[in-house]
Amino acid sequence: MPASPFSLSRRGRRASRFLGLALALASVAAFAADPAEGDPLAPAMAGEYALQAGKLDEAARWYLDAARAAPGDAVLAERATRIALLAKDDARAAAALKLWRASTERSPAMRNAEATLALRRKDERAAFRELQILMRGERGQAPDKDGWRYALLALDAGSGDPKLTGRLLGRLIDSIPDELNAWLAFGEFSQQLQRNDLSEQIVARVVAKFPDEPAVALLRASQLREAGKEDEARKVLAALLESPRGSPELVYAVAREYSELGDHVRAAEVIARGPQNERSYTLRAAYLAQADDKPGVGRVYDELKRDSAAPDPQRRLLLGQIAEFIERHDEALEWYASVPGGPQRWQARLRSATVLHKLKRGEEAFARLRELQADADAEDETRRDAYLLEAELHKDDGKLDAELDSFARGLAAFPDDVQLLYARALMWERRDDIPRAEADFRTILATDADDVNALNALGYTLADRTERYQEALELISRAIAAQPDSAAIIDSYGWVLYRLGRNEEALTELRRAYTKQKDAEIAAHVAEVLWVLGQKDEARRFFEESRKIDPENRSLKRAIEKTGVVLPPLPAKPAA
Repeated sequence: MPASPFSLSRRGRRASRFLGLALALASVAAFAADPAEGDPLAPAMAGEYALQAGKLDEAARWYLDAARAAPGDAVLAERATRIALLAKDDARAAAALKLWRASTERSPAMRNAEATLALRRKDERAAFRELQILMRGERGQAPDKDGWRYALLALDAGSGDPKLTGRLLGRLIDSIPDELNAWLAFGEFSQQLQRNDLSEQIVARVVAKFPDEPAVALLRASQLREAGKEDEARKVLAALLESPRGSPELVYAVAREYSELGDHVRAAEVIARGPQNERSYTLRAAYLAQADDKPGVGRVYDELKRDSAAPDPQRRLLLGQIAEFIERHDEALEWYASVPGGPQRWQARLRSATVLHKLKRGEEAFARLRELQADADAEDETRRDAYLLEAELHKDDGKLDAELDSFARGLAAFPDDVQLLYARALMWERRDDIPRAEADFRTILATDADDVNALNALGYTLADRTERYQEALELISRAIAAQPDSAAIIDSYGWVLYRLGRNEEALTELRRAYTKQKDAEIAAHVAEVLWVLGQKDEARRFFEESRKIDPENRSLKRAIEKTGVVLPPLPAKPAA
């Protein structure tokens, strides 16, 4: 089924290239003039440049040298510790941590590093001691108000070993503070670990402590769903909808839970209960689209149409999108043409080209896009998107030369545009032309050396499609230094470790990525590494998880072909 115009987008973030260097220089400036202590400036700068180059092992070495040259500098010692942990260099992390301890009083951040390092060493006793202090405080002292957050971060860092992490989490349940947010966070984390036993314990406690909190009931419903107790989860959700503390946001949250249960139609019905606005109509249509319930989407369309006399741009755009989805293409064109102005007008013009293409009126579709590309009144972003859409439609038609021509003309109009270069790089990768894909990714990086998406994409491409594994590792390391908690980047990091033959380390990272994001490609990567390590029963479970999420995933298909695993046939889809 073609992508719905109601799909949700993921959020991202960028890191400043020079922030770390500025912090390092500010920290060591006071020591640079003191020959008795050595000169930390040079190694700190070398460490920062190594970090920017993705050479984490070198960065860890240089920063430790800088910290040793400036004893008593807590900021520099902390940075040396963090970079060594990021580089998975436990020996240097321990040395830097010793300098950090000697330079200042113990803080929650320091104890977080202590616990993380202990988890890396699989020293359960030491890890528990630090986590317990973070949660409860030292004898005679109250815990830091954010101590539980630092403890949770350390557990997350160790989640690549779910057995060890699960044991520690079980021992810490009695130490969770009487704070709703803390209990909710630990409950969600237990679900990420797929430890239904721990999740059940935590949820039972939080329900007893906060019986009237809607957020607690939502956590309970989620825990029951994860445990396969779907009927019980539905009862909790039904009771929530009758709660006198109900609010629009609660209704939307309940709808999301029904959707997670696979009942997208019920999710739409929940939202239909209250007052309607653009958001509610959009979500109802999106849920029904997920259920492939075109008659249901049609009813939303008819309801929305009755109140559309005023020339509201957002509503008319939405009506066009819904008409497009239910294949009332002529009506969709009318709605798009009637959008009176504002940014919605440009979106409508783009969508109308898509509709014309669906109607097999390709010449009109491409002519409309050319008009938009040449429209001086349109914003640059809209004109750029017209080239991207033109390329996409040519790809759907199988006209590869025309697709390439669209990118060429787009880049002539918008030289070195990141979105166009990124899309063209993916096109080259899809065509197995890795040198050209690399060239486009590197053009992006020549303009912005810290573009995390390009760093990760190029690194993953080199790891997956070439044997330039060390180079791939450096690129992905730069990305992970900027966004250490990104599931996609952790997955890339684990994958390049696997390609380097560091299978146990790879499995740790890939498991951690999967706890953060249940994704078909990540599951396929976990499955392949497990298979190579001889853990074939668990590998089959991950292969089936991946296939359940997306049976057409390219990484899944390649992993099945490489391993030769035989999976049971997929259950037949129910008749429409």
